[in-house]
Amino acid sequence: MTIGSAGEHTWRYRLWRTLCETYGGPFTFVGPREALYDKSAEEPVSLAYAEPDFPRAHLAGWGEGWQHMAPVIGDAVRAHKADVLLVSLGLIDLGFYTNAEQTAENVHAFVAAARAARPRVRMVVLPVIPNVRAANDAPFAAQVDLFNVRLAKAVAGLDEPRSPLLLASVPESYDIHTDTYDGTHPNEHGEHLIAAAFADAMREAWGLGE
Repeated sequence: MTIGSAGEHTWRYRLWRTLCETYGGPFTFVGPREALYDKSAEEPVSLAYAEPDFPRAHLAGWGEGWQHMAPVIGDAVRAHKADVLLVSLGLIDLGFYTNAEQTAENVHAFVAAARAARPRVRMVVLPVIPNVRAANDAPFAAQVDLFNVRLAKAVAGLDEPRSPLLLASVPESYDIHTDTYDGTHPNEHGEHLIAAAFADAMREAWGLGE
């Protein structure tokens, strides 16, 4: 949902446009990757953004979650001097790798590694948003709900003044039938809603944007 696939704008682009219009900067996106996921090649090798003229750097991965990001976030933050991390993870973890409790443990590991690399890094975390599997699989939906509760507790417990940790709000209007193209991945309107979730959190807590 964050890396995006070939031909998409991505919510990263929507957020960048919002910041350009409402925040004086300077700012940019950073990270070791730039590519989109190419569905035909089944690899993240495409640079075919719908709008390529924006800071495309990121650390997102198709099929990667907290489990995959916790071991690499420290090096990425250290190398690219990230000031703010925008994190949307969890669905893939719960779907294929870890249960709610184990996923929450990886949240703790991720935060610790990021802070070890940059003690004053700020983070905004989005809970797992509505998706088609949760809509059709009650046990999975229960795991999503449990993880989101544990995520909220982790954010509250790990927040500290020198390295603020925010929990963004799942957009109230987010609908898998109108805001995704397959029940999971956001379409244009869904991209705007996800971008707004991050923008609203940063504006309300830190005064970034209007």
